[in-house]
Amino acid sequence: MSALSTILESKDPTVHYVTPEATVLTAVDKMCRARVGALLVESGNEPIGILTERDIMTRLVLEQRDAATTHVAEIMSRDVLCIDPDREPEEAMALMTERRVRHLPVVVENVVVGIISMGDLVRWASRNTEFEARVLRDYVIGIYPG
Repeated sequence: MSALSTILESKDPTVHYVTPEATVLTAVDKMCRARVGALLVESGNEPIGILTERDIMTRLVLEQRDAATTHVAEIMSRDVLCIDPDREPEEAMALMTERRVRHLPVVVENVVVGIISMGDLVRWASRNTEFEARVLRDYVIGIYPG
């Protein structure tokens, strides 16, 4: 097992933010340029929400609102689920699955130090599975390290 901090160390440390006053069009532009599926919403250096692709689809597109005039604050998710970097990836996966979220801010002393996505966790699980399969295969055919 490895802590979420290990996963954070392997990815770009940039946390992408948007203000609640920004238009959704501006936020979508930021998301596309950064190639991310969520932006933290920050007011006065304090995270107050998160804007995700799902928020945009359900609260903007389906309601036929104009992205150029709708503000992020109008459609963002306000109750942001966060996690400690010392938690295990399996715990993060379970939490994300249970709460149906795909992005989980990682917080140390009320400061967001990164965001873990479901994609990050799937990559981590895949690497671990590949390693375990290789070790078992080597054991079965008699290849020993050393």
